[in-house]
Amino acid sequence: MKKRVIKSDAEWQQELTPEQYAVARQKGTERPFTGKYYDSKEKGTYRCVACGNELFDSEAKFDSGCGWPSFTAPLADDNVRTEVDTSHGMRRTEVLCSSCDAHLGHVFDDGPRPTGLRYCINSVVLDLDQEE
Repeated sequence: MKKRVIKSDAEWQQELTPEQYAVARQKGTERPFTGKYYDSKEKGTYRCVACGNELFDSEAKFDSGCGWPSFTAPLADDNVRTEVDTSHGMRRTEVLCSSCDAHLGHVFDDGPRPTGLRYCINSVVLDLDQEE
């Protein structure tokens, strides 16, 4: 079981930038092709910017052309969780950090093999620990 990170809304606002807060805590979305990791080829582990939970390995990252970082799978299944998102008149699968419930993005079933999944994640909620 992952260690849960629970903070008040005021604490999140103090610790995160306004853009990070808008996406992670208010379920916003950064504009496509603007995030610092959408086109990154750097190797390492992507962590949750809010709590440091390890989310994705760069080996699972691929260029989907959608404008956001895309991954075929999380680093471990229990590092993220999903729930149904019916906002904006659509039915999608939201991806959240399993430790702090930060909104990360959405997962779609149009990704490459071997998983067939595309985890479409906002750069602003990621922090890359680069390999040396």
